[in-house]
Amino acid sequence: MDLKLDNKVAIVTGASKGIGLAVTRTLLAEGARVVATSRRTSPELDALADDRLVHVPADLMDPEAPARVIAEAVRLHGGVDVLVNNAGGPPPGVSLPRSSFVDASDADWRAMFEFNLFSAVRAIRAVLPVMLERGGGSIVNVSSGNARQPSPINVDYGAAKAGMNNLTKVLSEEFGPRGIRVNTVSPGPVRTAWWTEEGRVADTIAAQAGTDRDTVMDSLVPEMMRLSTGRLADPQEVADAVVLLASPRSASTTGAEFAVDSGFLKGL
Repeated sequence: MDLKLDNKVAIVTGASKGIGLAVTRTLLAEGARVVATSRRTSPELDALADDRLVHVPADLMDPEAPARVIAEAVRLHGGVDVLVNNAGGPPPGVSLPRSSFVDASDADWRAMFEFNLFSAVRAIRAVLPVMLERGGGSIVNVSSGNARQPSPINVDYGAAKAGMNNLTKVLSEEFGPRGIRVNTVSPGPVRTAWWTEEGRVADTIAAQAGTDRDTVMDSLVPEMMRLSTGRLADPQEVADAVVLLASPRSASTTGAEFAVDSGFLKGL
């Protein structure tokens, strides 16, 4: 299927690895011009080197950074058609999962909201006038199943993502009549660095359960989270949903939430 993304200008945050890297790769394969942003590049992102790909380094914990990224995309390409707010997860210096709600201080909550919600708010605020001048666009916010399935070990993260879901609905109502679609993709557990890197979630759970990280990801977590597919999702599976929503092929889809979560969410 032609997703009609040839020469569309897309910004992807958190693009150096995981879901953001897969989204960047897929947009390039569909003919888009991509402005990829992250604190640092990565060998995997560098391997996608192409005259349609530009990496703009930015720390989205800096309140001024999202607007600078948008401005650079406009300088390079004259406008923006797609914004993928993918950056998220534990902010720098914060580790998840926690053992309890009481383990998160005010500073932890502020950092979590800065990275997982306010960075997207600021990027959207900066891109809206650019998209309106262009006649429309598509914004895809990457949320989490924890936005609707609260977790006591990720309570601040889930609250920030619940805010993102609410934001998506509000924006879709206000700006849909003006040609800007806003949708959410909510992953469940995905085989990204958050799980797989040394010292991250799989190792934390493995230490608590007296097992190893492969057992955690291959069997313990799918059983514990009651994943219908019996496995963690692959980043590409999330990226496919994101890029479809970014595409003009989804022209009548706005204000929607797509769960790509291996059957994690059980409620209606």
